[in-house]
Amino acid sequence: MKFKPLHDRILLKPVAAETRTKGGLIIPDTAQEKPMQGKVVAVGKGRRLEDGRLQELGVKVGDTVLYGKWSGTEVKLGGEDHVILKEEDLFGVAG
Repeated sequence: MKFKPLHDRILLKPVAAETRTKGGLIIPDTAQEKPMQGKVVAVGKGRRLEDGRLQELGVKVGDTVLYGKWSGTEVKLGGEDHVILKEEDLFGVAG
């Protein structure tokens, strides 16, 4: 299935994130501050500026990104979990 997000949205497929810190502390899945990792599957055309132009998003398909557990909307596409969110809700691009 092909999926084209709206202009400023990104579609991610969550990947397993680290559950332990470097100090050995276990981070539960319910922790709101726990950064989640996802692989970008689809990217919208860009953010609409006030003058009507589109500004290209800074992430590309295939990037691994960090985002907050509760910052996006979880959906099932083709039987797999995905997350839809805005680029400004990302913490950053991982490595």
